[in-house]
Amino acid sequence: MDEAVIPVLRVREAAVAVAWYERLGFAERWVHRFEPGFPAFVEVARGDVRLFLSEHEGDARPDTLVYLRVRDVDAVAAEFGVTVEEAPWAREVELRDPDGNRIRAGTPTD
Repeated sequence: MDEAVIPVLRVREAAVAVAWYERLGFAERWVHRFEPGFPAFVEVARGDVRLFLSEHEGDARPDTLVYLRVRDVDAVAAEFGVTVEEAPWAREVELRDPDGNRIRAGTPTD
């Protein structure tokens, strides 16, 4: 097993959040509920990158920032209709998911 860090993001509706993250290249891996009708806890993945999306109120705070290093920030910008910004370390975009979590995606300049 490889060790990893997996950010947990608070979401109100997991299905809505998963659909948004699919636009960012993630795919749903699994969903857990303790019982039908209980809050969902979902894993989404983009290659080796994982995120947990949780409807559980105590799991994470809204307005979290996650940095996602990507190969092609221009493709991300085109998908979301945003402008790529130039930083000394990367070309970046900043997005907000439907729950207000911030995703900064960037392609390193070198």
